[in-house]
Amino acid sequence: MQEANQSSRLARRRRIAQRQPAAARPTAESKLLKPAAFARRSDPSVAPRSRQLPSTEREALPERTRGVPTGFGSSEPRRLRSIEPTPPTREALKERIRRRQARHAAVPAESARKSRRARRKASPLTYLVRLLILGVGVGAIAGTLISVLDPALRQDVTQAARSATLNSPVATEGQPVRVAMSPVALPTGQPMTRLQNSIESLTSGYTGLTPGVFVLDIETGDYLDLNGSSMFASASMIKMPILIALLQDVDAGKIRLDESLTMKQADVATGSGDMQYQEVGSRYSVLETATKMIVISDNTATNMLIARLGGIELLNQRFRQWGLTNTALRNLLPDLTGTNTTTPKELAELLARISQGDLLSMQSRDRLFSIMLKTETDTLLPTGIGQGATIAHKTGDIGSMVGDVGLIDTPQGKRYIATVMVQRPRNDPRAQELIRQISKATYEFVTKPQTQAIESETVQPAPDAAAADDAAMPSDAEAPSDQPANADTPTR
Repeated sequence: MQEANQSSRLARRRRIAQRQPAAARPTAESKLLKPAAFARRSDPSVAPRSRQLPSTEREALPERTRGVPTGFGSSEPRRLRSIEPTPPTREALKERIRRRQARHAAVPAESARKSRRARRKASPLTYLVRLLILGVGVGAIAGTLISVLDPALRQDVTQAARSATLNSPVATEGQPVRVAMSPVALPTGQPMTRLQNSIESLTSGYTGLTPGVFVLDIETGDYLDLNGSSMFASASMIKMPILIALLQDVDAGKIRLDESLTMKQADVATGSGDMQYQEVGSRYSVLETATKMIVISDNTATNMLIARLGGIELLNQRFRQWGLTNTALRNLLPDLTGTNTTTPKELAELLARISQGDLLSMQSRDRLFSIMLKTETDTLLPTGIGQGATIAHKTGDIGSMVGDVGLIDTPQGKRYIATVMVQRPRNDPRAQELIRQISKATYEFVTKPQTQAIESETVQPAPDAAAADDAAMPSDAEAPSDQPANADTPTR
């Protein structure tokens, strides 16, 4: 089989050889040299000689053809171009550099033209979005700088924006309190003339009593001002501004509600409250102390908070910076002689500002009202409001003055603030009854349609009968049994 294949291959070669021209047929000499040529090609160490000429013949060739192999079967050497480059002239070099610079300079010009065309195609919305992003960034940076450099100024800006979280000044003992005032503008309405006439007719039957009344409708701004700017002894009604100052410092991070306060001997006060019966050194949280100050009008708790807020003078500075010119602390509680003062209008407007989102954060505002809703003494303003109405209030009661300030929400959706303070002969019980009558007349005026005439019947109980009625019921400011019967009524 192998012999047959070999014979067929030989026959094929003969046929191919016969077709080739004579000049291209391999000679006997080439057949003999073929193995050596294959050897040179396969072995890289053997230098090829097929294209080399003897040295004598190379020297005889022209300079341009020296070292150039001859053509296959050709007797004439082939002329090749010199592989060494001709050095360019100076003018050629300058021309080459000029073209290169022109080519590179054309690219930025074209890019600039394209960029200008792209900018011309930008829509106004793109510029608006960019401007908005820039404004947000600048505002964020400015707000951060303000909050870091000046916490008091941060409170002013935040209150102006009426945001959810407002900041207050930090009260530090021995340093003045800095409060930025930006009061919320309360609505300005019309005087409640018919209500004022009714109340003036009502009070005419209570000789010897001097009432101060200020009523403000939160929605419309309508108001009643009857001796509203007259100065009265504040009694325990001063505790409401103290609570507001405390919650401001909670908002500012100066005081924590779970912070522990230690009752000291200097804080212990007689009169209302039960903390006076605890051992000196007892500890209470700030929230518990503040709650007792309002709910049961605890005088000891009040003195503890005054000390924690930096003392009487720092609190007075804050009151003045709120705009309260007649509200001032002059003594710790109980202030039986009435040296601490305020006015019905200042208390009402302060409570209205809190209701409108001023001075406190929303969380602290809600906490303030939730505490005042729990006030236990409910024999004054609460007795004059109708069923379903709620009142967050704070009372005050000493021998020469009794009063109540509160924020009332009616079932009809109306909200108003009432402050009634009555200066009286010592412990005259008619003052409480007058407050009840004023509260009832005010509630009826606010809740009834304004087209309906006010039933302003002035219930004028005989002084002796009124005194007997109030003497029969336990007073909200009744002196402890171990005090003399003629002692001044402890502040409530």
